[in-house]
Amino acid sequence: MSLYGAMMLGIDGLDANANALSIYSSNIANVNTIGYKDVSAQFSTILTQMFGGVDEAGVATTASQNNTQQGVLQQAGSATDLAISGGGFFAVSANEDGSGTPLYTRVGNFSENSDGYLQNGAGFYLQGWPIQSDGTVNTGNALSTLNLNGLSSPPSPTTLGSLVGNLDSDDAVYSGTYTSGDMMENGVTPSFSTTINVTDGKGGSQAVNVDMLNLGGGKWAFEVGYGGDLSKIGNPPPENGFLTGGFMQFNSDGSLQQITDAGGADLKQVGVTIPFSSGNSGLGDLSFNLNLGNSIIDGGTGLDGFTNYASNDVLTSSNIDGEAAGTVTGFSIDKNGIVTANFSNGQTKNVYQIPLATFANPNGLSASSGDAWTASLASGGAIINAPNTGAAGGIASGALEGSTVDLATEFTNLITSQRAYSASARIITTADTMLQTLEQLPSQ
Repeated sequence: MSLYGAMMLGIDGLDANANALSIYSSNIANVNTIGYKDVSAQFSTILTQMFGGVDEAGVATTASQNNTQQGVLQQAGSATDLAISGGGFFAVSANEDGSGTPLYTRVGNFSENSDGYLQNGAGFYLQGWPIQSDGTVNTGNALSTLNLNGLSSPPSPTTLGSLVGNLDSDDAVYSGTYTSGDMMENGVTPSFSTTINVTDGKGGSQAVNVDMLNLGGGKWAFEVGYGGDLSKIGNPPPENGFLTGGFMQFNSDGSLQQITDAGGADLKQVGVTIPFSSGNSGLGDLSFNLNLGNSIIDGGTGLDGFTNYASNDVLTSSNIDGEAAGTVTGFSIDKNGIVTANFSNGQTKNVYQIPLATFANPNGLSASSGDAWTASLASGGAIINAPNTGAAGGIASGALEGSTVDLATEFTNLITSQRAYSASARIITTADTMLQTLEQLPSQ
């Protein structure tokens, strides 16, 4: 090996260890970077054959990032903070409309921007599949940018109401001849009255009156009527809002035995229709069923609706379905990437599924700024699947994946690289001293 060759080997050592120092410094700088994968310095020998068959062994350094290493999941404060427990990557885009080169990342600190898009700390937009109106996900569709603006829960009109209460068996018995509708249409004073509220097709609240009259012998008449503005229903509207009526027969123990309509036909549920006039109210007819005793439906005890005990008339509870229109109050994301919107009316709706991308060789991905990656020939193309498919892993909401950098290891590597750098410099100075000795030899 020549002295000049020794000097060149020293330069190789300086370059290789300087590159290693840069790699370890980058790791230390990113110790708190979400989703960062530590990079290792890979040293390799470079052989150069000299005259006479002598080989000189130089050195070079390459950076190798371990994308398959799992970082520790750390609790975070937002439901849109996401971590992956497994080998997958989030599909993201640098553009709001999802255009441009597809990017992949493990950085899951997503938050909703002013336009409703989910962006992570590096500014990339999260991609996913919209969930269709029937609740299914077409995973064959192209990914689109998640946008949480403009979501609403439409109103759901009342379809069923259930009343629970007691009709006092000691109430005065009506002495006249009763005809269905007399309480609301002919001024007969009811023994008991109550008002419930139902929800119309536009989410509005509508009052419904329920009157009951003791006919004696455990038999009671009931009437149901509209309690709102009568100009909104029918043309002409039913007199005093009367809609339907019938009878309840109680057993001697106070339990409900039977419900019939005004003609004596057996009923399980009382069908009620409010005939809204679309010209005056802008509403269509509202039809719903009213349960006065749930167990009457299936032959139960008759004690879960109205009873006929010798105690005060009272409506104990009413359970009326139907909801007004709702606005978004928050979101939740499950381990399968299903994004669920929560609404002010208590309703929930699945709106997106977040997929994960996997690669045949994730360590072959090409790095981009913001801890994002692009597919390459070395990595193979992205395979987009639902979470918990194959090696993709699941999604943890309210968590973030920490950096895989170990500070103790990196500081040790720094010291080792510094020592190796100094030693390589000594090779150059030693070879230089030897050359100077040669130059000082006498010419003769």
